[in-house]
Amino acid sequence: MDNPHLSTSTLPVDFPSQRRATVPAARDEVLRDSFTAHYEAHMPGLIRFVMRYGATPYEAADACQAAYIEAFRVWHLIASPAAWLRKVAFRQYLRQAPRPQEELTDEVPDRPAFSCPLEKVVLDEEETRVYQALARLPMKQRQVIAWHLDGFSTDEIADVLDMRPPAVRQNLSRARAQLKELLGLTPGGAL
Repeated sequence: MDNPHLSTSTLPVDFPSQRRATVPAARDEVLRDSFTAHYEAHMPGLIRFVMRYGATPYEAADACQAAYIEAFRVWHLIASPAAWLRKVAFRQYLRQAPRPQEELTDEVPDRPAFSCPLEKVVLDEEETRVYQALARLPMKQRQVIAWHLDGFSTDEIADVLDMRPPAVRQNLSRARAQLKELLGLTPGGAL
């Protein structure tokens, strides 16, 4: 039963029969180097971004690693890696479900064989308080302030989160006010 209106050119990009057997970034040294440089420079910041949603450092690192794995497959197609990775990492964090603890059968090594991005995401006491306060905000406010703290403009945030700029400004204002209250800051203090 072939449908004459459904050709392979109209199938979704991620339809299994259309996937390429190889990943362009794996074959192209320039793409691979670009990806590696981006990963090394931006992974800690991406982890902090996800932690602003209330994730533990380990949950955030897992979500960010999954986002970078997806990014590697389509690195040559991503126009704005910072925004793309934040969106995907956040979605990965939301998909993470608590898993039952596995019982280890081998001894755990003292240190991983590679540099762990979590080593660069050590929070001091004040940062820990701020992240705990962020976790208490409503999700929309957390989203807006997480993007804002990573340097995105109101218009960019509105575009990425599919919101209107006035709604972004309103949520940002409310988030700032609530954070000041939760952190015991004076009303005129900067945040």
